[in-house]
Amino acid sequence: MARVSPQDPEQFSQQRTHPVDEVLPVGKLALYGFQHVLAFYAGAVIVPIILGNALGLSREELVYLINADLLTCGVASIIQALGVWKIGARLPLVQGVTFTAVSPMIAIGLGAGGGTAGLLVVYGAVITAGIATFLFAPFFSKLMKYFPPIVIGTILTVIGLTLIPQGLQDAAGGAQLKGHAEFGSSKNLAYALGTLLFILLVVRLGKPYLRSLAVLLGLVAGTGVAWLLGDVDFSGVQSADWVGVSTPFHYGMPKFEVFPIIAMIIVMLITMVETTGDVYAIGEVTRKKVDNTTVANAVRADGVATILGGIFNSFPYGAFAQNIGLVRMSKVMSRFVVVAASGFMIVMGLLPKAGSVVAAIPHPVLGGAAIAMFGMVAAVGIQILGKVDLREERNALILAVSLAAALLPNAVAPFFERMPEDVRAVLNSGITLGSLTAVLLNLFFNVFTRGKTMEIDWDEIEGDEPEAAHEPFGAPAPAEPYAPQALHRPVPPHAPGPQHPQGGPDWGNPGR
Repeated sequence: MARVSPQDPEQFSQQRTHPVDEVLPVGKLALYGFQHVLAFYAGAVIVPIILGNALGLSREELVYLINADLLTCGVASIIQALGVWKIGARLPLVQGVTFTAVSPMIAIGLGAGGGTAGLLVVYGAVITAGIATFLFAPFFSKLMKYFPPIVIGTILTVIGLTLIPQGLQDAAGGAQLKGHAEFGSSKNLAYALGTLLFILLVVRLGKPYLRSLAVLLGLVAGTGVAWLLGDVDFSGVQSADWVGVSTPFHYGMPKFEVFPIIAMIIVMLITMVETTGDVYAIGEVTRKKVDNTTVANAVRADGVATILGGIFNSFPYGAFAQNIGLVRMSKVMSRFVVVAASGFMIVMGLLPKAGSVVAAIPHPVLGGAAIAMFGMVAAVGIQILGKVDLREERNALILAVSLAAALLPNAVAPFFERMPEDVRAVLNSGITLGSLTAVLLNLFFNVFTRGKTMEIDWDEIEGDEPEAAHEPFGAPAPAEPYAPQALHRPVPPHAPGPQHPQGGPDWGNPGR
């Protein structure tokens, strides 16, 4: 079995096949693969649900989005784990829709009129951004010095804080109830609070395996209670087909508009940074050598998966951190386990009845789970910001102004309503506006001046994050005997960082 004993770090050198490349027996592949699906599922389906509800899609259209997403997730994960030519990291990375894209896609879709008309503009931007990501992949690793911890931490904090209001809106009953007496009713808030409390209890009292499934169990429990009280409509499950295939351009040919494309390319730039961290994190967990070529191959896979997402009615893709945590805890390193998990995803994506069950989850239940998940995204950003010297005025200003910019679209909506529609599609997104502000201010303070910046040390930061993702709400993480404890080193903004022995940047290996 592709396990690694933490007491024997020389084990890899004594094996002909690295544990990452070991093919397990079929039974074990299926068992461990299904475990990956369980850890991944709740986060995978929440993006199409949030986007579909925000754009006012019907239940049938929402079910179609969920199945298209699962199908594309499976294909994307196979590409990333197996690898084709220079596409795919060939590491146990599970691909899913990136949360970074949620707010910009909602802004783009609503700016285009909402509904399926809005989806066509979203898909045009997604396909173009995927092509740009694929072409830009070889050059991206050379730009990592321009994304120090202050930028990465600020971006992740912005993502979490910007998405939390969406979760709160669902907790109140969903956008479709705004203006009605039911919006914010005590019943809706009780469902949301009950779901959240259940998740917290599982994390507090459950065993590690159950803690990794806390969100999924919370959704099931909340929906079950709502069903017993007559507040869940499963009629769509009966009418849904048993088998359905997501066909290319199901809603029509995509529309390619300049400003939505710019917004989505910015989203993918942020996703590239996240993917880089995930690749180095899984490299540390599996003891697999990672270099700039590996990163470029992983980013290419993101690009290909995003192109497929736009074609097959899904969205932009990146690696899921919670599955990295699952690899770390189980010590099952084989990338073929991810391939097995991908098979389950594809099968589920071909079963519309499964998607209709998920679509029946009440908004308040979904909101209770979303509050916790989105809050944890912000918490990871704060964790990274803890590595930053915020006593330095420039760093403090980057964080402060970026947070203010991220809150601007929600705080002063009329300001954006007066903008041209194309410009509004780009700027009327807290994630995009806050992230752009962080990047530009870092260039202004730390790159175009003599000021020093700091390379981000993914071995230190991401070394802890996967377990935080696997045990997402602060549960004690097991000790990791081979996690490196390296320090950040200041480097001049235009000077190349120290080099990793394999040719990539030095991410903080021990003894350096």
